[in-house]
Amino acid sequence: MTSELERTAAIARDLIRIDTTNWGEGKSRGETDAAHYVESALQGLGLTTQLFESEPDRVSVVARVPGRDRSKPGLVVHGHLDVVPADPENWSVDPFGGEVRDGSLWGRGAVDMKNMDAMMLTALSDVIEQQGAPDRDLVIAYFADEEAGGVLGAHHVVDTHPEVFDGATAAISEVGGYSITLGDRRAYLLQTGEKALMWVKLTARGTAAHGSHVIRDNAVTKIAAAVARIGSEEWPVRLSDTTTAMVAEVARFLGVDPVATGPDEVALATGSAARFIHAALHTTTNPTVLSAGYKHNVIPDQATALVDIRCLPGDEDAVLARVRELAGDDVEVTMTHQDVGLEQDFGGPLVDAVRDVLERHDPGAPVLPYLLSGGTDNKALSRLGIAGYGFVPLQLPAGVDFPAMFHGVDERVPLESLAFGRRVLGDLFATY
Repeated sequence: MTSELERTAAIARDLIRIDTTNWGEGKSRGETDAAHYVESALQGLGLTTQLFESEPDRVSVVARVPGRDRSKPGLVVHGHLDVVPADPENWSVDPFGGEVRDGSLWGRGAVDMKNMDAMMLTALSDVIEQQGAPDRDLVIAYFADEEAGGVLGAHHVVDTHPEVFDGATAAISEVGGYSITLGDRRAYLLQTGEKALMWVKLTARGTAAHGSHVIRDNAVTKIAAAVARIGSEEWPVRLSDTTTAMVAEVARFLGVDPVATGPDEVALATGSAARFIHAALHTTTNPTVLSAGYKHNVIPDQATALVDIRCLPGDEDAVLARVRELAGDDVEVTMTHQDVGLEQDFGGPLVDAVRDVLERHDPGAPVLPYLLSGGTDNKALSRLGIAGYGFVPLQLPAGVDFPAMFHGVDERVPLESLAFGRRVLGDLFATY
C-alpha cells in the first residue's frame, strides 16, 4: 500500500520529469503531456475534465468537483503546469530528474509549482475517499503559461470559457501558506495581495559603423546607460493597506514597535522570508534581458533591453512615467505585458477557515498577511470577481531559504512538507 508521503511525492516527481519549460515570448516545450497526466488522475477520481488548448501544445485542464452543500459559493483551486528554464550546468542534480535526496524532492517545479499540483490531487483523493465530496464546489484548474503572464493559460480560459468558474467567489494558489521562523517561533504567511505587473522593452537606436570608428550615436551605449539608471533607482518605501497590516502583524509577532523600528527593518528581521516581504514594500524595476549586436567589430544600429516592473496597485502610471524619465529621450519604452495588482481583506470565511485548519495541524502558529512581490494566475481570475489568495501549506524546517527556491538553482522541497500540505489541503477541502 502506498503511503501518503509516497503518493504526493511520486506525483510531484512524475510532473517534474515532464519538461514543461516556458521561455516566454511564445517559446515553450508546452504543457500537453503534463496536462494529460493530471487529466488522467482527475478522471481516476470520477471527475469530468475539460481541456483548453489556446495554441498547439499550450493546454490547460479544468474539472468541477460537486460539493455536499452546493448553495455555498465555489472555491477555485489552481496550479500551473509550466516552469521557468533551468541550466543543468548550474545544478548539482538533473533539474528534470525528480531526484529524492537528503529528505527532499529536487527539480525544476519542486516549489514553483508542481508540489502544489501534486498536493491538490492527493488531498482531493483523500476527501473523496473519506467523505464522498468536499464541503462546497471546487473548481480544480491546471493552467498553462503562468510563467509568461498566463496569456495562453488562465487568461485564455477566463476570456473564452468563463462559465467553468460559475458560482466561484474565491481562489487559492501559489506563493503563500508556507511557514517562516521568526526567532524561535513558527508562523505562516497567507498571501492576500499581489503587486501590479508591467513588462517593458527598451529600444535604443544609433548609427551602424565599423567598431574602430569614433561613434557618439552608439545604440549599445544608450541602452547600457538607460539600464543602469533604471536598475539602480532607489524606490522609496510605499505602504498599502495590505503591507501596512503585514508590517504591523510581523512587528507584533516580533515584539517591536513598527513605527520606531521602521518598515524596512521589520521586513529584514524576517530572515529568509525578507526576500519576498522586503520587496513588497518597494517598487522594483529590474533589467532582465539585454540584446545587441552580431559581430565584435560592428557597431549595431539597435539595442534592446527587457525590464520587469512590479509596483503597488494604482501606482502604475506614476512608475511608468518615472521609468520613461530614467530611460531618457533617446530610448523608446514600450509595454509588452501588463497585469493588475490585487489586494484582498485579511478576514472573511476563507481566511478564517485557513486560520482554523492551520491551528488544527500546527497549534499556536499564527497566520500573517503579506503582499506578494511577484504575481500569479489569480490576476486573471480577478477579472471574474474571484478573490485570490496564496495558500500552498508547507511546514518548513527552520533555516530553509524557501523564497530562494522560486526560479532558483537546486530547487527542492522537503518530503515531509509535501505530506503536511496534503493533510492541510484535504482538511480545508473537507470543512470549508
